[in-house]
Amino acid sequence: MGSVSEVKPIIFFDGVCNLCNGAVLFVIRHDKSARFTFVSLQSTFGQEKLKQFGLSSDQLNTIVLLSKGRIFTKSSAALEISKNLDGLWPAFYFFKIVPRFIRNFFYDLIAQNRYRWFGKQDACMIPTPELKARFIEI
Repeated sequence: MGSVSEVKPIIFFDGVCNLCNGAVLFVIRHDKSARFTFVSLQSTFGQEKLKQFGLSSDQLNTIVLLSKGRIFTKSSAALEISKNLDGLWPAFYFFKIVPRFIRNFFYDLIAQNRYRWFGKQDACMIPTPELKARFIEI
């Protein structure tokens, strides 16, 4: 398991957020080469990695991407992920030219309202047996 997390980019997500779980399923559908692995921000592994990179353990309002030893959050993480998806999704990387404070304004607006708009689960998503290998910790 350790070698997988060192080689493949890891997407950290809010495991109880319906929007976030939907985003993970979207990435899985558009990542035919299985480039990404996933871990809940609420998991022990997720919490430990956040601390290693100086991120607060209560910082659950953002998607986090760990790729090649670098951390990306918020809109930067979303754009980095889109760059590596199949189909036309890499075209969204064009929005990287928009200043980060503008991109993150809209990201934060959605993140702050995600539970109200999309709902929340009582527990983290449990992947199907076929997808379990793509998750670091459940």
